[in-house]
Amino acid sequence: MALQQIVEETVRGLGYDLVEVERSAGGLLRITIDLPWVKPAQGSVTVEQFVTVEDCEKVTRQLQFALEVDGVEYKRLEVSSPGIDRPLRHQQDFERFAGQVIDITLKAPMGAAAQGQIHANRKKFRGALESVVDAQGVAGWQIVWSDEPAPKPGQRLSKKRVPPPLQALGFTLDELREARLAPIVSFKGRGVGAGADGAAPALP
Repeated sequence: MALQQIVEETVRGLGYDLVEVERSAGGLLRITIDLPWVKPAQGSVTVEQFVTVEDCEKVTRQLQFALEVDGVEYKRLEVSSPGIDRPLRHQQDFERFAGQVIDITLKAPMGAAAQGQIHANRKKFRGALESVVDAQGVAGWQIVWSDEPAPKPGQRLSKKRVPPPLQALGFTLDELREARLAPIVSFKGRGVGAGADGAAPALP
């Protein structure tokens, strides 16, 4: 049985979601898990819950047994919760983190599809994730951002300041090479990551 399948079946069997499986130098096998997410009913408020040390220890014990049974070689096993740059891979991930600031990398540059100020060879974007519905009623995703630098902490903004222009890029999950939550640290907690004027931060 393949490593990915062994890990996924073990993790899901314990009631968790598998986020990522990584093999690193020195024989390190790193497994990232998360708590299952259930789409909230309309109008309800969801309290975000997080993986604990006890959760990681429980998964570690079961994985050690499962990997030994299947003869998987590794020197060290590390089970952890997702970091602030959590990868997004499935439709459910995008639904869960709609409104958050994310980083995406396209498989191919924009090319002829590029419009406005977007460079045709650009593949990396940072902005707020939004769900959209096209003219045919098909649901999809877009990322919204401004290339103007975000205001510095403590910087005073004029009330007459014109908000920077926003740009939007629609995409499908098949077009993505990688998508992750943007590693934004705020003492007020992770919000949509917008600037003081409501604009998404610029891509560095």
